[in-house]
Amino acid sequence: MPKVKTKSGAKKRFKLTGSGKIKRKHAYKSHILTKKETKQKRNLTKMALVHPADEPNVKSMLRI
Repeated sequence: MPKVKTKSGAKKRFKLTGSGKIKRKHAYKSHILTKKETKQKRNLTKMALVHPADEPNVKSMLRI
């Protein structure tokens, strides 16, 4: 039986923490930044955690 491949888009977007949670980046930080406040852009730079309700879907894409 062949190995099951990880979803390429998911492996670029998510990272695992040491405790097993999944880190993600914020949206709305790629373009049209002139109309956004500096505070908003600064807060969007920080990493966030995937919501527990979404973790099973992300883990299945990462094949964890």
